[in-house]
Order: sequence, then structure tokens, then C-alpha cells
Amino acid sequence: MLDTLSRDYLQGKEDVLKLSVIALLTGGHILIEDLPGLGKTTVALALAGVTGLSFGRVQCTSDLLPSDITGLSIFNRDSGQFTFQPGPIFSNIVLLDEINRAMPRTQSAMLEAMEERRVTLEGVTHHLPDPFMVFATQNPSDQSGTFLLPESQLDRFLLCTGIGYPSEHLEKEIIASGGIRERLSDMTQLVTTDDILAARKVVQEVYLSEKVLGYIYQLVLATRSHKLIQTGISTRGAINLALVAKAAAFLAGRDYVAPEDVKNFAVAVCCHRLVMKGEMSASDRGGVLRTIIADIALPLV
Repeated sequence: MLDTLSRDYLQGKEDVLKLSVIALLTGGHILIEDLPGLGKTTVALALAGVTGLSFGRVQCTSDLLPSDITGLSIFNRDSGQFTFQPGPIFSNIVLLDEINRAMPRTQSAMLEAMEERRVTLEGVTHHLPDPFMVFATQNPSDQSGTFLLPESQLDRFLLCTGIGYPSEHLEKEIIASGGIRERLSDMTQLVTTDDILAARKVVQEVYLSEKVLGYIYQLVLATRSHKLIQTGISTRGAINLALVAKAAAFLAGRDYVAPEDVKNFAVAVCCHRLVMKGEMSASDRGGVLRTIIADIALPLV
């Protein structure tokens, strides 16, 4: 599936595609932060097309209401009762496009859905489908009309990454071809829902040795004691790092986690969870975390 998507549809986006598949295999959510027009939405559409999963899209704006995402109850005059009309959140893959353009109150409406896989409205709990994955995009925070995501919201995302500009050769090809949005509607489904759920169970069983577990703990502990970091990686973040490493090992065809699986994905899992001290900005997090990773020796296994 990864090879087909990378070769036929998403050239130059292999890294973000792999992270998206890892999120799907672990039941997590992914946040893509980058400039508009670099293909963030295309990745989400391609993932939905190749898996055959239901897809819901929310274009976030400042006047978006929580009910626009979760749904609402509408009075039916014929029956004399209220009928619940589910919103786009009741899809397997939910694209929240430009999530940081929504007001904080609307952003917070996603917390229960992302963490508990359910939505409670007017005292009634509605369970979300399985698999369920939020694929959110956001513009850089220095762009006009954006609202910073609170730490509690960021922590719900298993992974956070960017896309970046493609290489010169590839970008020229994309410009000449005019994009692939039209081709996405004709994609062939390559895996089923049962395949995804079965793969999730296999990922959970991937072996994590004591040495690799100790390496994860060293990384986490180093972020908590670093002089430039106010709040380091939480236990939830450490659990997520181990889970992502298991999924990476699964995609590599191994039944055990190698230290490199942890090292290669530590930035995508941990960077957005760090709170920096003083004058340090969010853009400084990546450099500090990479330094921490480089200073810790990989265990011999």
C-alpha cells in the first residue's frame, strides 16, 4: 500500500504518508503543520481512497460551531421528537482542515472524540466508528486568523510533522501535470477494514525489549530535566513513542522494535508536546529535541 501510494500518487510525500499509515495502525491522530498548497489535504484523501474508509471533511473557520463537527438534534414535526443528525466526526477518517483557524471553543469540542472515541450531546453518548482517525492540518501560527492550539489539544495528536516543498525536478512535474485531485476519486481500494484492525493487533504484539524501553525512558527523562524546556514529555508521550516504534517495526517487516525505530520517530511523536522556557519559541523545539536525541547513545541489542 505504501509503495503504491508513493509511486503513483504521492511522490515526494513518502515521509508524511508513512506517518499517516502509522497513525492509522495505532489508532492515533496526526497533525500536519505547513504552508497552504503543499498537499496536506491530498494525503488524507489518498489514504481514505486506498483503504476504502469513510471520509469526513471540516473546513475550519472562525465562525465554525462545535455542532458543525459533532452534529446536532433536529426536531421532527411528524414524530414530535428530536432526531440526532451526526456530523462529519462520525467518519473513519476525519480531515480537520486548518484546525487553528477555528475558535478555541470549537477546537475543544474535539477532545472527547479524539481521546474517548465518542461524542456526548445533550446527555446522550454516541460512539464513533472503528477505525477512527483525525487528520488535522494547520497553517503556521504567524499567519493571520490563526489561534494557537492549547497543550491539551496538541497532546491528543500521536504525531505532528510538516511536508515541505518538493525537489525541483518533482515540483516541475507536479506543475506540468496540474495535480492529482481528479485521479483520487478513481483510486483502487487495496486493504479492507478487517485488514487494518487485524494489523493493529499485530502491532500491539511487536516485542519491546528492556534495553529499548530504557532508551525511551532516557529520552523522556532528558526532556524533563533540560534547562530550556519547561514541560517535558509526559507518560502519555512515552507510551505513544513506544507504540509508534512498534508500528514502524511492523512496516519494516520485523516483530521486534529496534532502537532506530525510536530514534527515527522521536521528533514526530515528542516535539509538539514540549513547552519551552522564557524566550524560546515553538520553532526552537525541534532543534533542542534533536540535540537531546543525538546526545543519548543507542543501546546495543
